[in-house]
Amino acid sequence: MDVDHPDVVLCPRGPMLLRGEHVVEDEDGNEHQTWRPVSAVCRCGASGIKPWCDGNHKLIRKR
Repeated sequence: MDVDHPDVVLCPRGPMLLRGEHVVEDEDGNEHQTWRPVSAVCRCGASGIKPWCDGNHKLIRKR
């Protein structure tokens, strides 16, 4: 693994960024494959396009 460019990055109060090819399983068990250089996976639950992040985490009040 290249520590300068990790495959998974957790953004504070934001999505999980995946670098490279990954398969993400949603809450219903459906698999979503991505080949994008970087994909953002929702961690807050507010996205309208789950499992992908749509930026709605920015609308959630900070704790």
